[in-house]
Amino acid sequence: MYSQSPIICDKPRYEVLDGLRGVAAMIVVVFHLFETYSAGVDKQIINHGYLAVDFFYVLSGFVIGYAYDDRWPKMTIWGFFRRRLIRLQPMVIAGLVFGAALFYLGDSPYAPEILKTPWTRLLLVLVIGCFMFPTPPSLDIRGWREITPINGPQWSLMWEYVGNILYALFVRRFSKTALTVLVVISAMMTIDLALDIDVFGILDVRSHVRYTVIGGYGMSAEQIYIGLTRLCYPFFCGLLLFRLGKRMTVSRGGFGLCSLILFVALAMPHAGTASSPWLDGIYNASIIIIVFPLLVLMGAGSKVKSQHGIALCRFLGEISYPLYITHYPLIYIQYGWATRHPDASVDAHIAVAAGILMLSVFIAYAMLRLYDMPVREWISRHWNSDNSQSRS
Repeated sequence: MYSQSPIICDKPRYEVLDGLRGVAAMIVVVFHLFETYSAGVDKQIINHGYLAVDFFYVLSGFVIGYAYDDRWPKMTIWGFFRRRLIRLQPMVIAGLVFGAALFYLGDSPYAPEILKTPWTRLLLVLVIGCFMFPTPPSLDIRGWREITPINGPQWSLMWEYVGNILYALFVRRFSKTALTVLVVISAMMTIDLALDIDVFGILDVRSHVRYTVIGGYGMSAEQIYIGLTRLCYPFFCGLLLFRLGKRMTVSRGGFGLCSLILFVALAMPHAGTASSPWLDGIYNASIIIIVFPLLVLMGAGSKVKSQHGIALCRFLGEISYPLYITHYPLIYIQYGWATRHPDASVDAHIAVAAGILMLSVFIAYAMLRLYDMPVREWISRHWNSDNSQSRS
């Protein structure tokens, strides 16, 4: 997903896909900043920002195929996992350490377990997270029953790892026909989830988040089904798009057009009313099944011609993963501040949100340059014979 940069040293770059990943990451940060003040999922500003995760998965599947399909069988399964660990894990650990360092600053009336959590339990949860294991409910440290309570967005990285494992062990061997069947079945799961058809009878516990794909960050059967569903169609559809070799060429302004479509898709207000809530489910399913794959085809088929445009897309692509995986500890602090100061002026709330947005980008860039790139380079030299693969 956001973790898979289309930066492959020995292959041409997809600059537009680079840029779109960064645009989506920026929208996620803004979505979370507004979420602090949300009166409900139907009233949230940047209402469908949560769908950025599904967009990231389409990108991931496409880039996994681009980066690795032609490396088998010269590359072993362990070689693949080693490359993915080098690419993903350093920033996972950085996000966890950053979240743990700021953990107690996120105290608020709506996070009742924070001040009750001893540092020993926080450290245990940190270690569990570093191994990409879900945190059991008995170790809940925030009161939100997340599987990644130190750094919320890490839940999507857990599913990213699942996608990588499925690809390496099984799906890489699938023919186009078999992969198409898998994508069709996964699309049916997406429709089942988004429209609350509930074929398997495990979604009936949902209440305020019905007719949506929101979820995947818990350990219940429902949450596992949501997470698996959100992964499978986008990820394997992206892989299928790469293998089909089709592209949609936008001769001029491809990055701008794709960015506008992506922003509109994620910012679109909640669809439907109290009497027709299923309309938003149709919107969720349509964006995931139709719009996001088309965006990836457009991005893959378009070129950025100006040097400034190329530089912008590369910058956005490079900071996208660090931005996504490090911004949420700051959101916890914003949420805590906002709930403790409900009577603060509008100007004060705007200033805090704008400051966190700028700080998030600054920290992401600093993490990229001062930590992520040097650490991946060092690990590659000592653990991997091919130094270039730390970037793939």
